Amino acid sequence: MLQAGGADRVFLFLQGPHGPFFQGLAKMLGRSGAQCWRVGFNAGDAFFWKDRDRFIPFKEQPDTWGAFFTDLIEDKSVTDIVLYGDVRDIHAEAITIAKSRGLKIHIFEEGYLRPFWITYERDGSNGNSRLMDMTIPEMQKALEGSDLDPPMPPSHWGDMRQHVFYGALYHWFVMFRNQAFKNFKPHRVLNVRQEFRLYLRRLLRMPVHAAERQIATRRVKHGGFPYHLALLQLEHDSSFQKHSPFDTMAEFLELVIENFAKGAPPHHHLVIKAHPLEDGRIPMRRTIKRLAEEHGVSDRLHFVRGGKLAQLLKDARTAVTVNSTAGQQVLWRGIPLKIFGKAVYDQPEFIANQPLQQFFAGAIRPDMTAYREFRRFLLETSQVNGGFYSRRGRRKLMRQVVDMMLSAEDPYQALASGTAAPRQQLRAVK
Repeated sequence: MLQAGGADRVFLFLQGPHGPFFQGLAKMLGRSGAQCWRVGFNAGDAFFWKDRDRFIPFKEQPDTWGAFFTDLIEDKSVTDIVLYGDVRDIHAEAITIAKSRGLKIHIFEEGYLRPFWITYERDGSNGNSRLMDMTIPEMQKALEGSDLDPPMPPSHWGDMRQHVFYGALYHWFVMFRNQAFKNFKPHRVLNVRQEFRLYLRRLLRMPVHAAERQIATRRVKHGGFPYHLALLQLEHDSSFQKHSPFDTMAEFLELVIENFAKGAPPHHHLVIKAHPLEDGRIPMRRTIKRLAEEHGVSDRLHFVRGGKLAQLLKDARTAVTVNSTAGQQVLWRGIPLKIFGKAVYDQPEFIANQPLQQFFAGAIRPDMTAYREFRRFLLETSQVNGGFYSRRGRRKLMRQVVDMMLSAEDPYQALASGTAAPRQQLRAVK
């Protein structure tokens, strides 16, 4: 049942998506009567939180975080914690402590049906999501009272320029204004200076990359050959790091190229598509060239740097990925899909269970009726129309997600009980 307001609720925000989304979300929750506090771990967090009176800097050594967090939630009488992603160390430790004390845990993530939706769940996301334990028949039963007509998946990234801009701005503050947070350690392998340079280089090279992408895509579209797609992910992304059997993207590429060489008909080609936010931190093109030469398929491999996936999916025979959310666009088009990591869409009705070599030789098509029901279930529950980075996307997101956070029920319970807000008016956000 939806709660009327946020009276007696105290929300503690940890790290969020780059940009002003968390600040705007806290402002709206404050209007409901709730109190909102923010823990900041660096100057980037501080810059994007304008309410200085409710900003709590964490400046201690990382190994003191658990005790600091425990004291803080008791001192502020915290009832809810809000965070972006659940596997970085500070968030994982906070979630464990929060669960032991019965706090509500609100987790935001990029959309499982990105780019024009974000994910909102309670307690866990991705490989830790409640979806991992749900079956298609259970979802179908929950949908008995729904008549939502699911929209088509979009063909391009919703707000990539804003995403990259806010990422660069965040890392600039951490690199040049972080004197007050000397003990801060980023959750990724690269240091802040390296991260900033990568964001800046990507911003400056966008026109060059666009030209390269257009040329590579045109070669595939006009090549006249059957082809398979390998969808890459960011090697430093939490879904890849925490929910896959690979340590590096090179390991995945080697497995795919080797089995393609052994299993695919000799006139078939393999198109390897990079993630839209790939920033060059790993030598992707050089790795692909080396593996293609080793397995004798150099004349049958194509590398496409990001861009619109829909153009390549139109004529693809199959697709393979670790656990990318792009797999959902593959399934929507009825294309056979093989995955290797934990993913919320890993259901036996529509994910291929063939060995990879056999998959390339002759893949089994997915059960499209089951997938449409799965997608409809997501759109009625954890997928909220809007975005973190563009102004229009944030406005659209706020119309739904604040009430979802104030509800006593999580998105899946709300659908089952019939209290979920209507989602019929879903539209793409640009």
